[in-house]
Amino acid sequence: MLVKLNSTELRIVKMGVISNGTTLLDAGALDSGVATGAMTLIKTLTASGSSTLSFVDGASNVVLDGTYKEYIFKLINIHSVDNSANMVFNLSVDSGSNYNVTKTSSSFAAWHKEDDSGTSLAYNTGNDLAQSTSGQRILFGGLDNANDGNGCATLHLFDPSSTTFVKHFICNAVKNSYHPYAWNTFVAGYGNTTSAVDAIQFSLDSGNIETGTIKMYGIK
Repeated sequence: MLVKLNSTELRIVKMGVISNGTTLLDAGALDSGVATGAMTLIKTLTASGSSTLSFVDGASNVVLDGTYKEYIFKLINIHSVDNSANMVFNLSVDSGSNYNVTKTSSSFAAWHKEDDSGTSLAYNTGNDLAQSTSGQRILFGGLDNANDGNGCATLHLFDPSSTTFVKHFICNAVKNSYHPYAWNTFVAGYGNTTSAVDAIQFSLDSGNIETGTIKMYGIK
């Protein structure tokens, strides 16, 4: 049976569905080649006075290659030893021997003071990069190292194993700063390399990560 839907060919063959030559359903089941968007937990790292937390392809059961087209990192309750430290990340193309991929990025933030005396929504020129190998700030504005101070973020890294395209990333984060403010920060950019990225490292730009968890997921 052949059906035309919006100029797209859809064929239904013996309990199977084929669209434009791609099998969607096979004997009533979703074909293994169809992306589902499912998140697969790859690795969890827990900080304890840590200077860095690194995910390196092939080390400690980490997969950071062409297995997934998108990787997501969940930063949960990052607590800093130093007051006003900022969380940063950097990328590697040599299995973590060097974390120095050139990056260009854009960032902005919204903040609101606890005492309701001020608010802001503005571009942050001090937290973007222009062809820099420095770490990219993602929890910026200064973490509060008081007992209840912490920050959380979600970082997306797209197709890091590509040897054709630059490596795009986006991050949305929230934290309570030492001022004290509530900060919602946004960063997007790209690692300007066509080499395969096979490692990512997280750290603070001052002091160690006292406690916190980073979870790495692959997206099918």
